[in-house]
Amino acid sequence: MTRNTAPATDDTPKTNAGGLSAAEVEERVAAGKANANTDVKTKSVRQILAEHAFTLFNAVNVAMAALVAISGQWRNLLFMGVVVCNLVIGVFQEIRAKRMVDKLSILAEKRVRVLRDGQVADLLPSELVLDDCILLAHGEQVPADSVVLKGQVQMDESLLTGESRPVPKGAGDILLSGSFVDSGDLLARVTKVGQEGYAARINAEAKYVKPVRSQILDSLNAIIRLGTYALFPLGTGLFLRTLFMDGATLNDAILSAVAAVVGMIPQGLVLLTSSILAIATTRLASRKVLVQQTYCVETLARVDTLCLDKTGTITTGRMEVSHVEAAPGHSVAEVDKALAAVVRASEGDANDTAQALLAHADEVGVERGDAPRRVIPFTSRRKCSGCVTADGRALVLGAARFVLGERGADQAAGLAAGFDPCERVLVVCGVEGFDEEGVPQGGASLLGVVGIRDELRATAPQTMRYFTEQGVDLRVISGDDPATVSAISARAGVPHADDSVDATTLGTEDDLVAAARRYHVFGRVTPEQKRSLVRALRADGHVVAMTGDGVNDVLALREADCSISVASGSAAARNVSEIVLADDDFSHMPEVVAEGRRSINNLQRSASLFLVKTVYTALLALICIFFPPYPFIPIQMSLISLAIIGLPSFVLALEPNHDRVRGGFLGHVLVRSLPASAGITVALASALVAERVMPMTFGETSTVCMLLVSIVGMRLIWRISQPLTPLRTALLMTVVAIVAVGCTVFGTFFKVAPLTPSMCVLVVVAGALSCALFDALFNRSIALANNGGGIDRLADRLEETHVTHRSNAKHQGV
Repeated sequence: MTRNTAPATDDTPKTNAGGLSAAEVEERVAAGKANANTDVKTKSVRQILAEHAFTLFNAVNVAMAALVAISGQWRNLLFMGVVVCNLVIGVFQEIRAKRMVDKLSILAEKRVRVLRDGQVADLLPSELVLDDCILLAHGEQVPADSVVLKGQVQMDESLLTGESRPVPKGAGDILLSGSFVDSGDLLARVTKVGQEGYAARINAEAKYVKPVRSQILDSLNAIIRLGTYALFPLGTGLFLRTLFMDGATLNDAILSAVAAVVGMIPQGLVLLTSSILAIATTRLASRKVLVQQTYCVETLARVDTLCLDKTGTITTGRMEVSHVEAAPGHSVAEVDKALAAVVRASEGDANDTAQALLAHADEVGVERGDAPRRVIPFTSRRKCSGCVTADGRALVLGAARFVLGERGADQAAGLAAGFDPCERVLVVCGVEGFDEEGVPQGGASLLGVVGIRDELRATAPQTMRYFTEQGVDLRVISGDDPATVSAISARAGVPHADDSVDATTLGTEDDLVAAARRYHVFGRVTPEQKRSLVRALRADGHVVAMTGDGVNDVLALREADCSISVASGSAAARNVSEIVLADDDFSHMPEVVAEGRRSINNLQRSASLFLVKTVYTALLALICIFFPPYPFIPIQMSLISLAIIGLPSFVLALEPNHDRVRGGFLGHVLVRSLPASAGITVALASALVAERVMPMTFGETSTVCMLLVSIVGMRLIWRISQPLTPLRTALLMTVVAIVAVGCTVFGTFFKVAPLTPSMCVLVVVAGALSCALFDALFNRSIALANNGGGIDRLADRLEETHVTHRSNAKHQGV
């Protein structure tokens, strides 16, 4: 990875030692040279409201409600309750997640020490201006691209590059916004603000609106669009026939047409989908998992390829001591004591490496001694730190080549021969002393070597094993050294971890595409290459999830079908991700997948109930244009929707179900719904024919038709509830009770006519024949679907039509 350590060459005015004056700050603010708008923002409340309110589904229902309002039959507006509930649920969930993620960003925002008018002030990063002089110390983040004026530090650029090794910086070197001071302190001058900064430029590329990727949403939109195409000719034809040829009143004609049209739009399915996903996101929120885009729960349930960032996902972001080896003539206990003495001497400015050594000293029980006589802090120039203990012993800790020289480094390498390739090796030595500048004097005597590596998350192996067992292909994409990434991936249990590639060798897009198909571990990957790798995997037909926590991950997170970040990551990574792990615990991912599978599998089963009504209503409307009247009014459709569709679908959708989601959503639903629609359509056609043979009033006809729909609907519920459980048995009994009570106790409200003997005979005969037809078609449909044919082909065609329409609209700027 090429490092940006060259001296700054910009021509901006240099500031004096006391920083900018108030007048100079005002001048730069007026010129627009402030450090504002550098991050990716979450969607605004207005955007969320607009996305949920201005939909084809809402537009169609509002138009139907307006027609019913004209008729003055207010109780027939009951269907609008579904529309309002769906809108409230969707908006509430997204706004809640947005506010929680925004709160994380506010909590994570740290003030910066700035020199102004010779005084040190604490300002927000957005209040900085060009040429401000900033003071940074260990653990602080660079708020804007700057150049070092004074100081020697080690910088952690892992959020930008993905590489975990500290990078030395000194006077004249450039600091990139988003990096952290690993050790040391410095004075720097801000050279780029706002959108000119390194992190801001990457974030700017990620600000396009990411489309929702969901088979369910695509299927719903395809059904609604198809229903809308059929709605106007069928609704208009039925209205004109009822008004002019049947002599009905205007209000009756409107109600008849609206009853048919409302049935063509799967209102309950839209509400059920919103409700089930809302329940899933609420359950996940209780586990500290924030879902910013509800449909991503479905996407994650379908994921077959998971791209992992090393730092923060597989590793904790901290370091740990893995090995300690003593040189001949010395013991491990002696080495541990020497290590503890050096790192405890500079404990107040301990970087990640020093913190790992401090933790090791406490773990092995090294007792604290007296205060050292002299402390030699770490500098990037010397590549070592040291101390003179209370008893006068001089010790040094650092990189072997700088402490021991080339010949001594070979001896240290021999001691570390058994260490993992991913470990950073340091030596601890005894020296004669230090000069005034802290340079070790005399020959260094090797006491031992210590191996330090990234700390693996304790749950990482278990999490990797879960995804492997579930058939999810794991890819590790990191900006770190390929050998290091490969070794860490192997420790975590990632399959094919030894199959790695250095991304700097991938010069063209074709090389990246070929590598995406072949390799499982990628090192030295730039942010743009991460995005290209995700694109290549998606282009090969994979459903891709991406985890990341840094600015370097933002582009890939935007490109993935489902993106996951952690609360401790960069604000940009959090804001572009659909899922945020609020407690930084990647082990929640199996829970997220399991919740998605439960929701989507059950939703697919329940959705067939809703599409039954959509199909038979459209067919019935077509029949009634030629053989009137249309036998339902809106209030009767509400009873059917509640008993046969609404209640069963919600109960079935909340059952436990962790099976892997397979096949397309629409195909799975149509396989079960179309046979029932056919059975109901035949039953209703029989009732309309019987009306002409044995004259019945409109109320009697509508009652017979409502009962026939209920009978076939109950048969469908029974079929999709197999095997029966106590809960499902109770559900069937409840459905029967609701229909019975609605037709008797509340018969007047639902416009149900008293049953006559002839009506009972018609219901029994037509119901039995329709159920027999449904069973035959249902069995045949399931058999064809298992062989990859039949209705599945129709579903694929419908989904392809919708995707093509959406793609064309996108290219046309719609």
